[in-house]
Formats: sequence, C-alpha cells, structure tokens
Amino acid sequence: MLKNKIQFLLNDRLISLSDINPNTSILQYLRSCTGKSGTKEGCASGDCGACTVVTVEYAGGDLRYKSLNACISLLPSLHGKQLLTVEDLQDGDKLHPVQKAMVDFHGSQCGFCTPGFIMSLFALHKNNPEPEKAQTLEALAGNLCRCTGYRAIIDAASAAKNHGPDQFDRNKRNTIAALAKIQKTSLLKLSEGDQVAYSPSSLSELTDLMLAHPNARIIAGGTDIVLEITQMMKSLGTIIYVGNVPELQEFEESDAQFTLGAALPFSDFTPSIATHYHEFGEMIERIGSLQIRNQGTLGGNIGNASPIADTPPVLIALDAKLNLRLGNKNRIISIEDYFIDYKKTSQQKSEFIQSIIIPKAKENSYLKVYKISKRFDDDISAVLAAFNLVIEDDVVKSVRIAFGGMAGTPKRAIKCEKELIGKPWTQASIENGMQALEQDFTPMSDVRASANYRMVVAKNLLQKAFIEITQPTINTGVVQYA
Repeated sequence: MLKNKIQFLLNDRLISLSDINPNTSILQYLRSCTGKSGTKEGCASGDCGACTVVTVEYAGGDLRYKSLNACISLLPSLHGKQLLTVEDLQDGDKLHPVQKAMVDFHGSQCGFCTPGFIMSLFALHKNNPEPEKAQTLEALAGNLCRCTGYRAIIDAASAAKNHGPDQFDRNKRNTIAALAKIQKTSLLKLSEGDQVAYSPSSLSELTDLMLAHPNARIIAGGTDIVLEITQMMKSLGTIIYVGNVPELQEFEESDAQFTLGAALPFSDFTPSIATHYHEFGEMIERIGSLQIRNQGTLGGNIGNASPIADTPPVLIALDAKLNLRLGNKNRIISIEDYFIDYKKTSQQKSEFIQSIIIPKAKENSYLKVYKISKRFDDDISAVLAAFNLVIEDDVVKSVRIAFGGMAGTPKRAIKCEKELIGKPWTQASIENGMQALEQDFTPMSDVRASANYRMVVAKNLLQKAFIEITQPTINTGVVQYA
C-alpha cells in the first residue's frame, strides 16, 4: 500500500510530512520549518561538520546513534528514525555532559562550529562511553574549527568519558516503542509539484519502481549526488530512496567471499572487511569523514562512476563482481566491465546494483592500497593505487593492478601486469613494470595534480609496494598506514 507521507521522531515528538519538496535537506527543514537554528550551514557539501546532527535507529535489539551531515541529507531518509539536534541535548536547566565539558575546557570561541562538534561527540559517547583517543579523533575528523584549535575540544571529549546515564537513556524504552509504531513495510511517497521521492520497503517494490521510472535518481546515502542540489542549484526530479530496502542492506560472509548490499553504509561493513583486507579497511576510513561514512555506500561509490572514486580501483584489483537487477532477473558482471567511459557504465535502463561480491584472499597473496591526496583525512584522491599479487617462491603467480585518477575511468594497468606476471619478484621486474605504466595511462592535469605528477606517483607506488612486501619491517608511510 502506498503511503503519501514520511514519519520520524524529532527528539520525542512524532512528525508526519507529506506535501514538502523531497529535495529539501534536513538542514533546510530544521532551520526553516522547525525554528531549530542551532544546526549551522558552513559548506553545503558535507566537509565542515557545522551541520552535524544525530539520527537514532533501533537495530539489533538496541538504539544506534549515527552522526551525519544535515546539509546533504534529504528528508526521505528520516523515515522510521529519531532525529536529534543540539537543542535536544540540554536536560531541563542542565547542560548535557558533552556540552558542559566543552564549556569547562573552553572548546568554543566564535561558536559557529560548536553545535556540530557537540553532536559528533554526543554520538561518539552514546555508542562508546569510554572511547580511546584514536576513536575521538576519527569522530571529530569531519568537524572543522577555524579559531579555537582542537586541543581544548579533544580535552573536552576526554573529560566527557563515561558520564553516566542521560535523559536519552532514561527515555530509551519510550523511544523504542515510538519508533516501533512507525510503519516501515509500506511504499512511501513524498512530493510537491513535479518533485517526487519514493521510498520502497522491499526489493520487489524497488524493481517495480525502476521499471516505472527508468530515469529516476537512486539515492542511498546521497553524499555525492545531493551536491547537485546544494552546489549546482538543481532539482533531482524523481528520486528513489533505497535506504529502507532490507535486501540492499544485507551483509553475508562465506569461506570464499563477502557479499555486500549496495545500500549498506561504509561504517556498517568496514570492520568486517578490515579483518580480511587490512589496507582496504584503512583506506575506507579515509573516505570523507565519519558523518559521510555513516551514510555513504559502496553501491553509490561504484554507481556514481567517478574516475577518482576510492573503492573501484581496489575492487577491480580484487576481481570483485556486481550483482545487477533488472525486473525479475539478475546478472553478475566483473566490476572491471562496469566502467565504459567517463561517467558511463554498462548499467541498463531500470537496472540497479543489488550487491557487490568481493572474493577473499588467496594463499600467499598481498593487497597493497595507497591513496594520494592533499589532506590525509576527508579529501579526494589525486591518485589511488591497488596492487593485488600472489607471490610464490619469489615469482609473481598472479597480479591485478588498478588505478583511480589516471584515466577517465577506474582502470587496470594491463601492460604493467604483463611485465610482472610469471617474472621474478625483483627490482628489475619492478622497473620494467614502472615503465609499462606509461603505456597503460595518459593522465590529465587538473586542480588536484598535474599529469606528470600523477605518472611519477603511480610509478613510485609500485616501487613502494615492492619495498613493503620484500622488506615488511620498513615503514614507508608518513604515518603508520599512509
């Protein structure tokens, strides 16, 4: 049954929305429709964190708190969740312990960024009452401050550890009951004029919608596509929000492979992937901020077809497969065959990515992943390299190498691979492979890097992989995992 409204909790108040533009961001809604102006707009692109809010979902028998960027999150994504803002944290006339710590340790100066910092710390402490410093830094990496400096804020985060129950803990049972009353098994529609968003609750509903609306824009996290609204002042037309489709949220692990639903957020699957592919996991932790990874998805990172997307080169090197669905039929293709040209893919009209299949490592295999960007955290790659090798008795038995930022698509280095396969794992072979990269790629110059820089870096990353594999005790990074 189609329902022409979405429902969510704004703190403890049930909100029902129907006649509202689905292109409206959570930030716009809060500031323009509710009078909650504590949440700020700094960048409108998910970079600065001034707009950070927290959503709460009931999953796995407990409430899960997630920080996200309200400036690039659309209203349809709120259905069935609780939305918390900085105004909700004060308990009567008492500041929340996180707020009080920011005051006590002088963590605010002009105050513009402070609500975002507080909400990031709030989510951190709700999920982990005693976070380690590295976890605190990860939680705050997506929040920028131009005047206070970060030491006072980090001190405040430490002081707020293990602060005991707050009003959200006391109201937990009521929150779970209120969320349970919101129907999440119906097809939803939110519209105003010719701007329409559908939110299917099953794979079959999604399939039917895609057949009926072949030009619809699919959104899961929306961390890239929503910039068309906030930066380019466009409207997305017909939107299909897939965050409520259970089949696209699945995660399965077998002896041979991982299968990830296309709409599963990065933060949900990264710990599992990292146990098997450590460097892949560490690279994912450099995709945007925690707020971005709480929303962004592997399916979106692939489907956007950007030549500088971070995960496709790694997935190509791992020989991952895509499970594509059109109508009631599925087809499985190599991810390498998905990318045709700049921003063009082999995906057909009404077809969508249902899941991604990642093989597990073979014996004697090495996966090396390197991301080169101007900033270490929360930045776009100039070059991303992935090397997947099987080496036995100092001979390269298998090799797959892929790069991002070196061509109009994420692309394998076929000529380089031919110089390595079946050859001794020696410096001479590496030098031949480095020269072959000039036949594989003709990179371009842009604001992130020159063509010459990209080629030199690509060659040096192959050399870096050789050094790290042959001499694992040598630290070649500016930090332990760069």
